Formats: sequence, C-alpha cells, structure tokens
Amino acid sequence: MKIITTPDPRLREKSEKVGKITPEILDIIDDMRKLSLDWEKEHPYELSAAMAAPQMGINKRIIIVRDDMEDKSKATFTALINPVVIKAEGKVVKDYEGCLSVPSIYGMVPRETKVRVKAKLEDGTEVRIKATDELARTLLHEIDHLDGILFIDHIKGEKDAFYRMNEKGDLEPVDYDKDIKDNKELFPDD
Repeated sequence: MKIITTPDPRLREKSEKVGKITPEILDIIDDMRKLSLDWEKEHPYELSAAMAAPQMGINKRIIIVRDDMEDKSKATFTALINPVVIKAEGKVVKDYEGCLSVPSIYGMVPRETKVRVKAKLEDGTEVRIKATDELARTLLHEIDHLDGILFIDHIKGEKDAFYRMNEKGDLEPVDYDKDIKDNKELFPDD
C-alpha cells in the first residue's frame, strides 16, 4: 500500500459507505495508521494528523485522526467509519493546511471553527463528536476527502493562499501564476 498523490483521479471520487465492519475494513485502518507514520518518518518537520482511505486509493468512507496533535511521540489514531458532518458553524478562520496527497503544497484554507460529526468506531459504537479549532479543521479536511474534495479546491484562484515548505521546515509563499494556476497535477480538469 502507498499514499496516492495528485493528480491521481481516485482522489476525486466520492467514497462508498461502509456496510459491515469486517476484518478487511480493520486491515484497511491498520494500513492507514502504518502509512501515516511511515510518511511522517520521511518528513521530519511535519506531523501526520489524519488520513482518509481514498488517500490509499480505497473508495471507502473511513478516516483516522491522531489522538494527540501536539506530541509527535504519541502516535495513536482513532478511526472513524462513515463520518458525517452534522453541523459546521462558528467563525470562519483561515489557517494553514497541508495534505499527504498534495506533496509540497500548503494553503491558507477558510474553515468553520466548530463542527459536530457522527461516525462509528472500529468496534461499531456510534459516536457524536463536538470539535473546535484544529480538530474541527482536521475533521472537515478528512471528510472532504471522502467526497473527492482536496484542500486546494477551497483556495483555488487565491494568489496569496499557497505555500511551499523549504528545507528548514519554514513555509514560503508560492508564485500562483507560475506554480499553481495552470498546474495539471493540482488541477487536472482545468
């Protein structure tokens, strides 16, 4: 298994709902956790906060979210199956987002600061989550993946919204007209 990246068309597909939580589904979740941590080992300045099954080319409504986004040494994730946004609200705030499937590009993405999500855990328990700020942003980002939406879609056309990480781990603005606007890897349908 590997993480697929733009312009792979599978990233743009709407994912199918998971019926039963089978051993195959649990294996997918385990693979997602392993791939997230493997990616993180190769990116010393970055944290793998979450991942969606479509990022492995698997068209299932499954995401994983890191349990502690402040401490890189704590590498556990909670899996959410068939997550649904019940309500997104609060102030819309722009903040940096990156994505395992959009290599080297970051963006200032507007998102609501509060979200309510319902989903199932690996054991089939239905949960309702109230999240704010960074966790709300992460959940919205990952649930977007399940509908074939990437964070770059929220900022397309905004010349000052795209960034790239340099070799020191700092984000620097990207020349939109030169590097983003007509980039078929990022926006293959344009």
